[in-house]
Order: sequence, then C-alpha cells, then structure tokens
Amino acid sequence: MKSLKDVEPETMVVVKEITGGLDVKEHLEELGLKEGVELNVVATEPVHVHWGPISLAVGDQEIVIARGWADKIYLEKEGSMLPLLRQEEGDKGNVISIEGGKDFEAFLSEYGIMKGSELTFLRHVPDRTMVFTIEGAEMRMGEGQASKVFVTIEGKSIQINYLKEGEKAAVEKIVGGIHIKEKFEQLGLKEGAEITLLRKETPAPTPKRGTYILAKVGEQLITIGHGLAEKVLVD
Repeated sequence: MKSLKDVEPETMVVVKEITGGLDVKEHLEELGLKEGVELNVVATEPVHVHWGPISLAVGDQEIVIARGWADKIYLEKEGSMLPLLRQEEGDKGNVISIEGGKDFEAFLSEYGIMKGSELTFLRHVPDRTMVFTIEGAEMRMGEGQASKVFVTIEGKSIQINYLKEGEKAAVEKIVGGIHIKEKFEQLGLKEGAEITLLRKETPAPTPKRGTYILAKVGEQLITIGHGLAEKVLVD
C-alpha cells in the first residue's frame, strides 16, 4: 500500500485504509472516498491559495463556502468545464454541474447556488478561528464551519462569518445534513439560539502555493489537498 499522494497520474487505485480521526474520515466520505472505493488519479497539479474557504458573489449576494463543498461545483468558462477550485480571483462562470446528489444540491440552493447560477470567485478567506458565545457557553469554529450557519440580525439573514465583534444575532438555520446539525446541537448551536461573536483569531501564515490531487470517483471529479491525500492508503 502507499498514500494517495504518491500515486502517479492516470492510475486506477482502490482505497484500502483511511488514517486519521473521525473528522478526517467524515470529510473524505463527503467527497465520496471511503474504504473499498475505486478511483482514477487524473492529475497532481500546483494550485493557488486553496487551503481554506472561498468568498463568492452569487447574483448581488456575497457568501462564504467551505472548500470541501466547493470541490463539488463545476463551472463553464469560455467553453470549458472547470472545478470551482481551479478558478482565480475575479473569474466568472455559470454552474453546469453539482456533484454530490440531490440533498447536496438542496443545501447549495440555500446559498443561491444551483445549475445555471453565475458565480464570481471573489477571494480566498483566511481560515480564522471564530470565537462565539452561545447561550452563555464559549464555542470556537473555523470560517468553513461557520459558513453553514445563518443568523438573523436587524431583520436580515446573513452567515455568521459576517458578524462583527460584539454583535448578537439569533440562529435562523443550519445548512447541511443530519450529521452537521447534530454536531452543532451537541455544542448548543441550534435554531433560535442567541449567538455573539467575541473575536476572530488569525491563523499562522500559510504557504502561498500547494498541490492537490485531482481524481475521479465514478463520474465525479474531486480535488484533495496533499495533507488529506497522505491519509488515504491505496493499492
């Protein structure tokens, strides 16, 4: 066995083992990777700063979307089909494919993202740690996790990523599957709860370039950073 990171392009392999904690396994399973799955490594390429969440313009709305979800969105740009993660700041394209099933398409529609939507890649979001209080208890999460939580403040619905320090809001909805909602509920984060942003903590500097694996699972193209690819053992 060897890690997925060390597989040459244009090679078919089978996932034998995934190392790491439950969060790693759950994240990879969202991408369609689990033990026994066959995948074709398409390419290993250098990329720009794709280590964290992405800020997009959808119509006249600005949103943040987690990198794991952005992996599954494909755009048409100048006649070509490209993953959202292959876009650069300022690029525009229309959504032509969403890989992940009907439930995932429904989640994205709550952000205004659906087939035919025009998306503009605005910027990479530093994956800062956001520190909140929820019903008196302190909670920490990254920008990607936070992007799944919408709140109501002054009659307006926004993601908690856009709260300012000291602002309070009521949780309106949590976007995602049962697992995501149950995970948040265990931490006291549920619809109707009052949440206050205390501060955002800046992460340590991150290298400006990296690499990722572009692979095909069935008919679905996915991108996996080298850090995660090291945890996938294949044969």
